Amino acid sequence: MTRKATLEAASGAGLARARLPIDDSLFFKLVRVVNLTSRPFSETIGHANRLSLNEWRVMLLLAHRPGIAAREVALQTGLDKMAVSRALAALVRHGCVVRRGDPADKRRTRLWLSAAGQRAYARIGAPAKEREGRLFSGVSASAQAQMGRTLDRLIATLLQAESEAE
Repeated sequence: MTRKATLEAASGAGLARARLPIDDSLFFKLVRVVNLTSRPFSETIGHANRLSLNEWRVMLLLAHRPGIAAREVALQTGLDKMAVSRALAALVRHGCVVRRGDPADKRRTRLWLSAAGQRAYARIGAPAKEREGRLFSGVSASAQAQMGRTLDRLIATLLQAESEAE
């Protein structure tokens, strides 16, 4: 075996040892759950309504927190500012979101679902809620509550780390 082949084999073996076993990785499982739940939205509801998943995530938040600012949308959804900006631009273009200046802070813009946005939310929200119900139907209420608390702790940890990095 040549020296180059020996080095390549050794580095490949080291790389294999460094990899996380995906079957045991909670992070990988979280990513997989997100992907498995978002794909059907994109392929069905999103396609039928000409709505991206990020646009839906923004609409969902605006339906529950009318008047929120774009910065808070990014914080609450976990999306980066550019993804929120693109989603909002598309929603405004489609007449689903209204922007209004904040009387208390002239530099800030507040966001609301328009009447068309509220109708779209109602039309899309019902099947989304049914899908969520089916997803969790095999999980007990106490396990769901525990999962919710665990996810809240993870979110708080991530937000704290992000805040410290800024």
